[in-house]
Amino acid sequence: MRRLALVPLVLALAGCGAEGVTHPLPQTVVGKLTLAAPGKGIFTAQGCNSCHTYKPAGSTGTIGPDLDKLAQYAKQAKQPLAAFTKQSIVDPGAYVQPGYPKGVMPTTYGKALSAEQITQLVDFLTKPQGG
Repeated sequence: MRRLALVPLVLALAGCGAEGVTHPLPQTVVGKLTLAAPGKGIFTAQGCNSCHTYKPAGSTGTIGPDLDKLAQYAKQAKQPLAAFTKQSIVDPGAYVQPGYPKGVMPTTYGKALSAEQITQLVDFLTKPQGG
């Protein structure tokens, strides 16, 4: 019986070395934490995914143009990709992809989204992985 009482004591002492018990210390990280592709959240929150197909967002909407082809559409409109994409968000009636009806894309995004949100959305739509 006495031997059983000594087992926890022996085990406790066995875990303590000459250095004692160590604990991990937190590491200080200096910099800015940013979300990966914050524009993806804006894309989803604004409902873009319900009308547009866009693989990086996992959407398959067919009401609006396929956004996986944005570069092709910008070329047809004779505009740089980022400028074309921004204009399509802020003033969707400025250029409507042939085969899609005018007036379907809401005109409120240019007013409802901040300049930073529009930039994040444009980045998500035009840069690899929204970066």
